[in-house]
Amino acid sequence: MQAPDEFNPTPGVPEELQPGVRRLLAPNPSPMTYRGTNTYLVGITDLAVIDPGPDQKAHLDAILASVLPEQRISHIIVTHSHLDHSPLARALADSSGAPIYAFGPSETGRSAVMQDLVRAGMRSGGEGIDRDFAPDILVADGEILAATDWQLEVIHTPGHLGNHIALALGDACFTADHIMGWASSLVSPPDGDLTDFMSSCARLRARDWRVFYPGHGAPVTAPKERLDWLIAHRNSREADILTCLRRAPATSAELARDIYKETPPALLPAAERNVFAHLVDLVGREKIEPCGRLTETGSFRIRS
Repeated sequence: MQAPDEFNPTPGVPEELQPGVRRLLAPNPSPMTYRGTNTYLVGITDLAVIDPGPDQKAHLDAILASVLPEQRISHIIVTHSHLDHSPLARALADSSGAPIYAFGPSETGRSAVMQDLVRAGMRSGGEGIDRDFAPDILVADGEILAATDWQLEVIHTPGHLGNHIALALGDACFTADHIMGWASSLVSPPDGDLTDFMSSCARLRARDWRVFYPGHGAPVTAPKERLDWLIAHRNSREADILTCLRRAPATSAELARDIYKETPPALLPAAERNVFAHLVDLVGREKIEPCGRLTETGSFRIRS
């Protein structure tokens, strides 16, 4: 992994990553977004803007200022509807006249088990879902979006969020928050699903990539190694959870306190959601079982 202090571009200043691909950093740094959200401009004449970012006028102005006189924005593509990726899309559409493309509103692609948890009363955590997000044009897995000098293949990659997509540009892939350039991705039920996340990892791992352009952090120049690390990281966390449960039944909160000993207290709620994502996945794979109903506050035990 790249050292955290090596990636620190100036917000609002476009940087060319390869011919026809520029990155524009949004000014929204935080413990969950690192330096901020990466907005990408793809194309030479007709531009695709990938992930306009948070609803900040300064970033809208920076995107519009990056459009050269001979260029126009033809597509606005949102990889998923978290508040650091999608809210600026509507203002950008109003300013540019370009339509917004996405897999669907925020609940789209939610797995059946997560739908059951929502029906049982579980609510989203603090990750920031854009409840008002409404794309103009829905895209499908495998669909090709194209303009005069680029083609982007839509790859549905649920896990971080049900409506999450990646976008392939030849042997480069815009991976958004599925694979990031600074940390592992958060998977937080009921919006995130670890079973889906791991399937999406395997799907991306099956293809040959030159580079990943993530939603946060620097480009990933060793994609297979990064995916292998991410999969191994999740498998290691699963092993930690199973080790704890072999000692005694426990809740996600108890497991998080036991496993995430170095995590700042402010981030423990996110850690608990991450653990709960693993617990739901392990229940689905019949390795553990809930001590009663499957709920975020319930206890779990090794399956007998």
